[in-house]
Amino acid sequence: MINRRRRSLAVWLGPALVVTAIGGAARAEETPEQAALRALDAFMAAFNARDVEAWIATLHFPHVRIASGQVAVYEDAASFRNDFEFARFAEQTGWSRSEWSDRRVIQAGADKVHVAVVFTRFRADGSVLARYESLYVVTKTGGHWGVQARSSYAP
Repeated sequence: MINRRRRSLAVWLGPALVVTAIGGAARAEETPEQAALRALDAFMAAFNARDVEAWIATLHFPHVRIASGQVAVYEDAASFRNDFEFARFAEQTGWSRSEWSDRRVIQAGADKVHVAVVFTRFRADGSVLARYESLYVVTKTGGHWGVQARSSYAP
């Protein structure tokens, strides 16, 4: 009886585990808008985890960031990895974590979505460090949705 229950549970959970394992792959029933928002969730989760490799996996290259009066173009993951350190960022800004305060899809096509976002940065004590409005361009390349470009008022 116990073995039959385990087997039934495994059969029932099997597809759910496969879908979970796929993670970044687009789901057939998902709209481009939903896929873009899911990609942004992964972007923020990796950022808050301070996991540069997971964060890079949420991007497409070349990757463009417009902020602080400058345009940065990262041709590949290596150039992005070499330019950002979570420890330095946290030390210089007092940042502990971030979250989306607002996200609105303003344009969407089959393989590109423009999302107007507001994100909030927090200190370790939970107090608000800053809020920034931004525009994120999320694209589908090779079946994977990722952030291609960001234009932000954040430093």
